[in-house]
Amino acid sequence: MFNVDDYIVDLLQQQGMITDEQISLAKERLLGEDGTVLEGLYALKVVSEQDVMQLLGAEYGMDTYDFDHAGTKVPPEVIGLVPKDVALRYKMVPVSYSGGMLRVALADPADIESLDSLRYLLKMEIEGVVSTKRQIEQAINFYYGSADGSVSEFLEEMTEATTDLTVDATQDVTMDATADGGGDDAAPLIRLVSLLILEAFRTRASDIHLEPLEKRFRLRYRIDGVLNEVQSPPKYLQNQVISRVKLMAGMDLTEHRVPQDGRIRITAMGRELDLRVSDIPTTHGESIVMRILDKSGVMLGISELGFFEDDQKTIERIINFPDGIFLVTGPTGSGKTTSLYSFLHALNQPTRKIITAEDPVEYELSGINQVQIAADINLTFAAALRAMLRQAPNIIMVGEIRDAETGEIAINAALTGHLVFSTLHTNDAPSAVTRLIDMGIKPFLVASSVRAIMAQRLVRRICKFCVEPHAPTEIEVEKLGISQAQLEQATYVHGRGCTECNKGYKGRLGIYEIFILDASIEHLIYQMVDASVIRRRAMEIGMRTLRQDGMRKAAAGLTSLAEVVRLTVHDEA
Repeated sequence: MFNVDDYIVDLLQQQGMITDEQISLAKERLLGEDGTVLEGLYALKVVSEQDVMQLLGAEYGMDTYDFDHAGTKVPPEVIGLVPKDVALRYKMVPVSYSGGMLRVALADPADIESLDSLRYLLKMEIEGVVSTKRQIEQAINFYYGSADGSVSEFLEEMTEATTDLTVDATQDVTMDATADGGGDDAAPLIRLVSLLILEAFRTRASDIHLEPLEKRFRLRYRIDGVLNEVQSPPKYLQNQVISRVKLMAGMDLTEHRVPQDGRIRITAMGRELDLRVSDIPTTHGESIVMRILDKSGVMLGISELGFFEDDQKTIERIINFPDGIFLVTGPTGSGKTTSLYSFLHALNQPTRKIITAEDPVEYELSGINQVQIAADINLTFAAALRAMLRQAPNIIMVGEIRDAETGEIAINAALTGHLVFSTLHTNDAPSAVTRLIDMGIKPFLVASSVRAIMAQRLVRRICKFCVEPHAPTEIEVEKLGISQAQLEQATYVHGRGCTECNKGYKGRLGIYEIFILDASIEHLIYQMVDASVIRRRAMEIGMRTLRQDGMRKAAAGLTSLAEVVRLTVHDEA
């Protein structure tokens, strides 16, 4: 059977755009995952979607259409020329209509039969233009809506008298969040929970919050780090929805008094997703949070994390130190795990042995030995770290240093020739030093082992479709200490809000505070000075604060000044 992705890989190879070694790396990247070699090449940045579009267009003598950079949306009257069921069946999206000719975007330019069928069905002239499979799928969802519908549409169809909703929440435990999850013969409750998850994925939410309040059952999605309330299920469905989620997550349905944790594995729009589920009893019922673990969001290269060139060179130098500890700090949800995984991915070579200890193992990394912490059998971070050292690793990653025992073992590992990565929960980079000492670790051990510390936050990116100039407000100028020269040199922007984004923002990037310890800092650590003294000295020797890095990125038009203020409230102006 013809497979367009395989055909594209063959074409790329014939044109000398990829090598056998890169194909092998792409296959290795996909080890244990569903996906094509082409998707692996995209993930490795060997080729881009634009490269593939241009190649196919040249091969078949067709124009290309890049939905991501089109600049304007397809007019509704053009979309209306192709019915939804036809677009879904033939996986084509109309993009323009002129002089009796309808241009439709498709991912497989060799599919002449579908173009002929479209001409017959629509009774008009059809011209194909080349796009990519991902863009076609996203465009169909955007312009036509998903085949499954939405939570709000489903809730509008429901009434409290709907007898089917009394279905046992324990039936049909297997859930595929594609079209099968919303079939006509599926129980309404099962379909509702499936839609809750699928809609969160469609809107790029990182987690789903199901919260029982006194008189209502609230549903919220966290999108780009900010909670957004959406239309919620009625209060009378609260217990059934929670029971359904608990069952899917493998929790005890009879237990309502103690917190529980579980996981759900589903397929959403052709991609494998893990959901980490937390259940906790509250005054008005059990509150559930489902965190969506999307592998594509964590497997980023260092260049994709949001570093400017100077900071990226600093980071690449740090992660190639032969030994020592590199700490990443920040609150929950600040992107620490993504950064660490990106560093490990960059270091992952056949000549290096890498072991991690994590609680929990959120993502499986090909070629890296990962240990799941299990406190109930005394497999703590400290115990795992001791065992890992007997495995003769080159690089160790400890999910978090939580106590003096773990910290001391990590330091001993660093002092005996290992490169150790870990995290701490502190507001800034210099505070990590005093945090370790407060745990009970001796200052001379901290000074001799810690090589560098990076604090980070995630700010929302300005939407590229509705970006416009923005004059800083008086409050922003005052809080950020923006000088007149900075006002004159930079063009600050914000997003006005559009259908492509969430209130002017789409996606996130990191802002960073990178602190490399030198002899003067080590001397201050020996003296056990306050964190503020270490911070002042760090800035004197070149550390750029989170706020300063955020202002650089706002001046470059990547984020807004309002975001910098919101995420760096603890920083000095």
